[in-house]
Amino acid sequence: MLIDAGAIPASPYSPASRYRGVALATLARADGTPIAYGLRRLIPPRREIAVAAFHVVQGGERPDLIAHAAYEEPLLYWRVADGNAVVDPFELSDEVGARIALPVPPTGA
Repeated sequence: MLIDAGAIPASPYSPASRYRGVALATLARADGTPIAYGLRRLIPPRREIAVAAFHVVQGGERPDLIAHAAYEEPLLYWRVADGNAVVDPFELSDEVGARIALPVPPTGA
């Protein structure tokens, strides 16, 4: 009701956030005070994530630097992690010379 009434924004997340588009819900405390929270974010299966290009990891790279080079937005490192089915984004740059997938750039980010 609070979301519908505009008391809580439908999406408080920035366009680059991995939670952008995740629905919010509310839970009432015992005293009736509502608590807003984000619902679970489900990562699509790797085979459903379109790949635009591949990148070979260089020494000293980090996930945010890779995302910045690919999308001009370092906060989109999570898209690269999702596209490579890794939970810890730092796994992306652990191995120099590794070939990682760069998902199709997002729209509106």
